[in-house]
Amino acid sequence: MVGEAWDALRRSIVFFRGQPVGTIAAIDHASEEVLNYDQVFVRDFVPSAMAFLMNGEPDIVKNFLLKTLHLQSWEKRIDRFKLGEGVMPASFKVNHDPVRKTDTLVADFGESTIGRVAPVDSGFWWIILLRAYTKSTGDLSLAETPECQKGMKLILSLCLSEGFDTFPTLLCADGCSMIDRRMGVYGYPIEIQALFFMALRCALAMLKPDVEGKEFMERILTRLNALGYHMRSYFWLDFQQLNDIYRYKTEEYSHTAVNKFNVIPDSIPDWIFDFMPTRGGYFVGNVSPAKMDFRWFALGNCIAILSSLATPEQSVAIMDLIEERWEELVGVMPLKISYPALEGDEWSIVTGCDPKNTRWSYHNGGSWPVLLWLLTAACIKTGRPQIARRAIELAESRLWKDGWPEYYDGKLGRYNGKQARKFQTWSIAGYLVSKMMLEDPSHLGMISLEEDKVKKPPIRRSASWTA
Repeated sequence: MVGEAWDALRRSIVFFRGQPVGTIAAIDHASEEVLNYDQVFVRDFVPSAMAFLMNGEPDIVKNFLLKTLHLQSWEKRIDRFKLGEGVMPASFKVNHDPVRKTDTLVADFGESTIGRVAPVDSGFWWIILLRAYTKSTGDLSLAETPECQKGMKLILSLCLSEGFDTFPTLLCADGCSMIDRRMGVYGYPIEIQALFFMALRCALAMLKPDVEGKEFMERILTRLNALGYHMRSYFWLDFQQLNDIYRYKTEEYSHTAVNKFNVIPDSIPDWIFDFMPTRGGYFVGNVSPAKMDFRWFALGNCIAILSSLATPEQSVAIMDLIEERWEELVGVMPLKISYPALEGDEWSIVTGCDPKNTRWSYHNGGSWPVLLWLLTAACIKTGRPQIARRAIELAESRLWKDGWPEYYDGKLGRYNGKQARKFQTWSIAGYLVSKMMLEDPSHLGMISLEEDKVKKPPIRRSASWTA
C-alpha cells in the first residue's frame, strides 16, 4: 500500500521548465469535470511537501516555495479591486505550449475560485512550510535570502496591521481556509487563529535581526502574547467551562464582567451537553460578541497542539476528548473535519442551501483522510502514538481499496463522498506522512514547535527615563 501511494504521489507531480514545482490536487480520470483539481494548491501541497522532505527529496519543496514567492509579487486584481501586496495565491497552474515549447504560470488569488473566497491561510502555510524545509535540510540559506525575508514581511504586514479590532485574533470572511465554502466560520475561526499563531512563531525563528527584522520581531512577540492569552482563555472549552457558561449572567458592563462576550446561555446547543465528557476539552470553532460556535474543528485543534498554542494540559485534554468521543470524531474513517453537522433550517441559513455541504458530507461533518497526518503529529507530540496507530489501521482498511478518495460521508464516515475525487493527492500524502512519522518520530520536529519558546515583548521605555 505504501508503494502504491508513492507511485500515485509521483504521478501527481507538476513540472515547470523541467523542474518539479508541486503536486496537483487530484488525478481522477473517472470524473467528467476537472474544475480546479488540476492545479497546485498551496494548502494541499503541504502534506506532499512533508512526504518529500521526510523521504530526503527537498528540491521540489524548494522550487515550490520559490515559485509561489514569485507569484506573490504579481499584481492581484479581482474585478476593479486590488488585493494586498502580501497575499499568497490559493493555487497555480502550469500551462504547457507544445508548439512553442514554453511553460507559463497562471495563478489564482481567489478571482477564479468557487465563491471567490480569499486564501487567507495560504500565506501562513507558506511560512510554516519554509520552516519545515529549513528544519529538514538544515539549510538556512533559503530562508535568509532577501526574497524570502521580504515575502515573510509582506505576509506579516498584512496580518499584523492595526485596525479597529479590539481582539488580537484575525478577523476573516467565510471560506478563507480549508473550509472554503460558506459554513458559518466567518469572524475568528479556530483554524485561522491556530495557523496565524504557528506562522508567527515560525517567522520569529527565521527573520534576520536587522533593523526592519527586529521591528517585526517585536510586533510578533507582542501579538503572540496577546493571542495566546486570548485563545487559551476564551476559546477553550471543557466540562467546567461549559458549566460556567451555562450559568453566565448577561448584559454585564465594565472590566469586572465575567461574561466578556455577552454569550447568552440559551444559545448553547443541546448536543454539547451530551458530547462534552468530564475528561477532555477542545478549542471551540469561533468566539465573538454574543457568538460562540461550539462545533469541533479538527485542523484548528491539531495545529493548536503542534504550535503550542494549546498548553500541555490543554493538549492532553484534546487527546482525551478524541479518545472519549472516538465514534463521533473518528468513526470508521479518520477524521471528522467538523462536528456535528448542520441540519434542517440551520443548514439552509448557515450554508445558503449548499448542495455539496449537506449533512455529514464534505465540510459539513465529512471525514477527511488528509487530516490523518495532523492527528498523527499531535498524537506523537502528546505521547499518545497508540491513538495514531489505531486511526491509521482504520484508514488502511479502506483508503487504497476505495481509490484514495478526497473525503467520506456519513455519521461514521462509512460512505465514499458523493462528490469526492479519487486519487486525491493530499489523501495519499497524508497517509504516507503519518506512516513515516510513526516509523521515525524525529520527523515531528519539522511541523512541531516546543512549549515556552515565546518570550515576553520588550518593554519600551521613553527617552526621558533613566536607568
